[in-house]
Amino acid sequence: MRTVIAGVLAAVIFLAGALAGTAVYAQRRPSDPQCGSASARVRTTLYFGLSKQKGSVSELEWQMFLRDEVTTRFPDGLTVWEAEGQWRQSDGAIGHERSKVLLLVHPDTPAARTAVQAVIERYRKGFEQESVLWETARVCAAA
Repeated sequence: MRTVIAGVLAAVIFLAGALAGTAVYAQRRPSDPQCGSASARVRTTLYFGLSKQKGSVSELEWQMFLRDEVTTRFPDGLTVWEAEGQWRQSDGAIGHERSKVLLLVHPDTPAARTAVQAVIERYRKGFEQESVLWETARVCAAA
């Protein structure tokens, strides 16, 4: 039951983020005057739960996913950190799950959006996940 409720909550948050992300992408221009000499970019943050129906995603599995699915699509760089997620379950108890957070800063292009969606789908299917939380924001980035 915990997994179903957590999945539903994550799906709702994911859909809200996806809709908000679509609006952000539509508003964004590569030469944003607010960025000055910096480049207008999109910051995408993905939250990957590590629990599976049978066990959890191992560090080796995560590293292989990062190498094969994420780095191939976003070779210019990324940041990953470990986190502990929590949510209120239907019985009022607080549920917890170890997770990995992935931060990407990338151009606002259809190719980048497609690559983000591909990473999410590969993780969901490869590790039996109901959803991956996704958020985006407009940022200015300087090298």
